[in-house]
Order: sequence, then C-alpha cells, then structure tokens
Amino acid sequence: MTDAAGALKQAMTVIEGAIGAALVDYNSGMALATLDGPGGFDLNVAAAGNTDVVRAKMRTMDMLGLGDGIEDILITLSSQYHLIRPLTGRSGKGLFLYLALDKGRANLAMARHQLTKIEADLEV
Repeated sequence: MTDAAGALKQAMTVIEGAIGAALVDYNSGMALATLDGPGGFDLNVAAAGNTDVVRAKMRTMDMLGLGDGIEDILITLSSQYHLIRPLTGRSGKGLFLYLALDKGRANLAMARHQLTKIEADLEV
C-alpha cells in the first residue's frame, strides 16, 4: 500500500509525460497532496476547478438515473491531457486523482493503465 505522497511520486516518475498530479477531496475542492513537475501550473487551482467538473458529472449522472460509476474523466487540450480518476475504494470515497500530461510525450492508454494501478495501491 502507498500513501498519497508516494502515489503522486509514482505517477510523476512512472507515467511518461506527467507534468502534475494531485489527490483532491471533491467535497471541499481542496488538494490533499500535490506534486508538480515541468509545467509549473498551480495544482491547487486545478484541484478546485476540476472539483466542479466531477460534481457536475456526478449530478448529471444522478439526474439521468445512471447507476454507474465514473472510471475516469478525460479533458484534452491542444498540448495536454488532464485525467481525473475518482477513487472507488471505501477509504477513498469523495476523493479523486488528478493527472496532467504533456500530450506530445504521453501515451494516453498507458497513462490510464498506470493510474489504475496507482489507485489500487493507494491507501488514504
């Protein structure tokens, strides 16, 4: 099992093209842990903004009566991928992993695969 800081460090070192990672509480919008790399954007601002994305999607799914869970949310920019992965374990309820990737260096399929593995080992 890995703690939050260890999980973010693993994401930044194992996932090719990672430029920032955070563990976020989507009830409060607060980043519980952050780790940035080359790119230097404010991960606390990203955490708060992406909290709105997660809340909106969950609210929409509820209004539609979808009894499914969110595996991940992908936002593509011209030069970056942003992955949002709500945690599914009991101890991670109300949390999500956020990962920003350099689109030119990242392999999206591998990044999603690695983030799934990191989530499985995360203990919060």
